[in-house]
Amino acid sequence: MTLLERLRGAVAAHGALCAGIDPHPALLDAWGLGRDAGGAERFGRAVVEAAAGRVGVVKPQVALFEAFGAAGLGALERVLADARAAGLVVIADAKRGDIGSTNAGYAGAWLTPGSPLEADALTVSPYLGVGALDGLLEAAERAGKGAFVLAATSNPEAAALQLARHADGRTVAQGVAEAVAARNAETRAGHGIVVGATIDRAAFGIAPDPATPILAPGFGAQGARFADLGALFPSDALVLASASRSLLVHGAAGVAGAIDAAQRELAA
Repeated sequence: MTLLERLRGAVAAHGALCAGIDPHPALLDAWGLGRDAGGAERFGRAVVEAAAGRVGVVKPQVALFEAFGAAGLGALERVLADARAAGLVVIADAKRGDIGSTNAGYAGAWLTPGSPLEADALTVSPYLGVGALDGLLEAAERAGKGAFVLAATSNPEAAALQLARHADGRTVAQGVAEAVAARNAETRAGHGIVVGATIDRAAFGIAPDPATPILAPGFGAQGARFADLGALFPSDALVLASASRSLLVHGAAGVAGAIDAAQRELAA
């Protein structure tokens, strides 16, 4: 199956919610866990356990595991393995992106079946040129996996770059989104784009394409309301409403309930 097929199946079965797995130091404290690799592992595996059967997609924040060095990456490997075993679609939020052999290395680490860090998709940056990602995207396609390419992010620092315009008047963000859609039209792989839920899509010139999944961070603690998903994006768009802190802030015992509450809002 392609990534697009798996995402469509996950959303059909469990709704649009994508649960973040972010062992932020403040959350580790709130959960009574150590600020170390062991705490991050217990945190991540507890989130996977709560998410299984409630959502179709999870998104571990790689940097918060990397912060603990080799032990943190080992913890992430076990969290990823749990998520795959639970049948969840896993998006590794690592925001990788380079050129040539370096991208091949990223693909080998994250998008190769049997790799210790195997995920179904990887967030990547296109700002060395979308074409520089070709090798990584090709490797993902061979494995039935994919990438979510940063297009229009919600952090204010990004606007100067992403709203800059090509000679033909298109924004840089629009050019990224259209390049990914063109590749999907050719390969049917279902690579996605990252579009913040709190941005003005019209200003960025992004018109969602039904065959290009959208990873939309910004729901919950960042301000976008789950109930507004249908107003924020067209009905035919395949959108993953990504949330982390709002699902995780109540401790291990509260994750399942927070997920259920978010799902009810999304379905309203």
